[in-house]
Amino acid sequence: MLIGLAVLWPGGAPAHERTGVGFDRQTQHATVTQVAEVSCQSVNASGGAPTGDTSTAEGSSAQQQANGTCKKATIRVDTGKDEGRTFTEIVQPDQTRQLHEGQKVVVAYEPSAPKDLQYSVTDVDRGFPMALLAGIFAVAVVVVGRLRGVMALVALAISFLILNFFILPAILQGSNPLVVAVVGASAIMLIALYLCHGLSARTSVAVLGTLISLLLIGVLGSLFIDWAALTGNTDDNTGLIHGLYPSIDMSGLLLAGVIIGSLGVLDDVTVTQTSAVWELHEANPAMGWRGLYRAGIRIGRDHIASVVNTLVLAYAGAALPLLLLFSIAQSSVGTVANSELVAEEIVRTLVGSIGLVASVPVTTALAALVVSADRPAPDAGRGREVMAGATVPGPVGPGSGPTSSAPAAPSHGGRGRRRKR
Repeated sequence: MLIGLAVLWPGGAPAHERTGVGFDRQTQHATVTQVAEVSCQSVNASGGAPTGDTSTAEGSSAQQQANGTCKKATIRVDTGKDEGRTFTEIVQPDQTRQLHEGQKVVVAYEPSAPKDLQYSVTDVDRGFPMALLAGIFAVAVVVVGRLRGVMALVALAISFLILNFFILPAILQGSNPLVVAVVGASAIMLIALYLCHGLSARTSVAVLGTLISLLLIGVLGSLFIDWAALTGNTDDNTGLIHGLYPSIDMSGLLLAGVIIGSLGVLDDVTVTQTSAVWELHEANPAMGWRGLYRAGIRIGRDHIASVVNTLVLAYAGAALPLLLLFSIAQSSVGTVANSELVAEEIVRTLVGSIGLVASVPVTTALAALVVSADRPAPDAGRGREVMAGATVPGPVGPGSGPTSSAPAAPSHGGRGRRRKR
């Protein structure tokens, strides 16, 4: 893993000229300072068309817009070289995003446009609510998890650093996305598991089980992505990436996403299974590795059922708007599943689920073997001590005492010597 990080470590993402499309735009923060109601008819007559988000509901007519009441918003730029500059934005009555006074927004800047059209509202500034939610999450993790919770947050921060400073720049530089994903995911896994659970045989078993499962996911994902001819170039964002960096293997990028997306759930499964086997051994030290495996796999079956359902629902929830569009179009199940957009999610879900299912018996078997070899059952040692004549303590209570027959011999011998005297 360290060798892979050293070889693939990028020198920084290659630069490119901004296209002004999608996320590849210059943006600044701004504030809505004033909102006034105006007649849409007068606005349209004067040619004052909206300059920002003009998305409207389907089925609305131009006549309805003309007869409605529009809003004229004055926006002040708060950052950048034009700080303090103001511009106006016309908001239609049926526009999706409505502006109100005092609202924080994000504005796009296009230097090549006419001066009065250089700025336009592109989104709402969600910085404060997102930061507040992240703070509530961090407090909840620390309050419940205490020191483990703090370590989990540190591991989460390190994971984001590896993602931003290694995985993404290395892929942009043209490195193989699959190799980068495997090396990066391995680094994230090792740091997160050992940081949260400590350096121990238990954690090492979870690490090994996760690595084996990731390898299986990588092999299956590579095979079926190639077999199903999935290009990974299915929407505007991936199209923009391919246009800016044609050397990036988009199908490899899809596979890298499958591996990284499965890592978090894999960690949960392998750590849980390993802990279950260790606790079973603590509860019954006489249980051999076969018994530990059978008991652990019974726990794992319940885990498999819940985790697979969770993974499928997570992907379905992420693709819910897409599925809704297919439902509106009244397409057949076969047609929907055959489309590349849905086929990507199906392959992603099934490959990840197979890796999760396989991680349960693999990790359980490894944990049973390691814990039974590391902590042998005490019965065998106790039997050897009894055979060697050692005193073995018996149960505590009235009349209890040593259970070995070894101490009885000297007492008979003592009585015999007294009779001789």
